[in-house]
Amino acid sequence: MNKIQIKIPSILDNIRIIESFIDNAREKYKFNDDIYGNIMIAVTESVNNAIQHGNDNDKSKNVILSLIMIENTIRFEIQDEGRGFDYKHLPDPTSPERLEEPGGRGIFLMRHLADEVHFKHNGSLVELSFYIN
Repeated sequence: MNKIQIKIPSILDNIRIIESFIDNAREKYKFNDDIYGNIMIAVTESVNNAIQHGNDNDKSKNVILSLIMIENTIRFEIQDEGRGFDYKHLPDPTSPERLEEPGGRGIFLMRHLADEVHFKHNGSLVELSFYIN
């Protein structure tokens, strides 16, 4: 098992740091373009949620991003300092009455782009797993 971790203050501009982290992981682990695109969207969306919803844009709170490489799976863990959320009862962003709403698609996207999505610690920790090869 190989683990790399970074911690960023909850500032939306820090998404650039996350993108660089993913680019470096791509160089190191040589995953293909399809997986790279899925990882980039799902992980940045999750970090974005952690900053905005988990930590309420409080720059004194951090988001920790961990990358864990286990055999043919690359797993990202996104941890915020918030109280968590009710991830079991989220409205369906594809329902007709929700299509015009600006938010609410992040977790839907993560579930479609990652091979596995798990919520822990009441939702303040998200695990996104991607199968490579």
